[in-house]
This record gives sequence, C-alpha cells and structure tokens, in this order.
Amino acid sequence: MKVTGACHCGFITLEGEADPDKVAICHCTDCQTGTGSAFRISIPVPGNTMKMTGQPTTYVKTTADSGKPRVQTFCPKCGTPIYSTTEGSGVQPSYTVRVGILHQRDQLAPKRQQWMRSARPWTATMGALPKHEKQAT
Repeated sequence: MKVTGACHCGFITLEGEADPDKVAICHCTDCQTGTGSAFRISIPVPGNTMKMTGQPTTYVKTTADSGKPRVQTFCPKCGTPIYSTTEGSGVQPSYTVRVGILHQRDQLAPKRQQWMRSARPWTATMGALPKHEKQAT
C-alpha cells in the first residue's frame, strides 16, 4: 500500500510503498530510549519506493544486542524520529519508518511484537486501564 507522512512540524515529508503485514512493535531497550516510551512501532519501506523532502539529521547507533550499526534519523527542526536504516552504500536500503508519522497509521495495526524479554511488564495490562476520549484532568 502507498504510505505518506510527515514529521510533527512538516519539514520532513515522505511517501513509499509498504506491506501492512510487516508492522511490528519493538520492545528492545534501544527503541525504548529512542522513543522516550515503552516501545516503537515501525514498518519497512523499500528504498526504491521511498521519496522524501527535507533532510533529516542522522547518527549511527550500534545496536545493543547484535552490535550492528544502524543509522537513526530525525527531523532537525522538531526532533521527530523518522526512520532507521543500514549504514553504508551499495545495496538499495530498506527504511524502517516510524508508523506514528504516517497518515495511514489507523490502517497499520501491528502484526507482531519483538524483543519481548525487554518489554515493560505493565504493557501486557494496558487494555485494562481507564480510557478517556480527551486528556483526563
């Protein structure tokens, strides 16, 4: 399916093709730290379909478990995480795009969870929490 999206301030926009069956929640500690939350939800977008406006800021983070370098990107103006990818040149990369920036996020329900050994124990009980349509006071 075609996906489109933008960072919080709109400086970075992107579009590409993605398979909704590949949406995943990652509970690894790198994703927890990189989002400032308990997990990250991402979808792979093949590099040959990705188009982007604006230039994200990048840094390389060596992943905790595999020891492999991953390029992490974010908007230089608002700080929104955009995607991660492999380091280096050569093979056309695949971009692991953050689902929260995509306009189609309602259609991109996670199909799997990974790194469950790092998951915060309370994530299993989130469905039982009280719910409010707007910010609770």
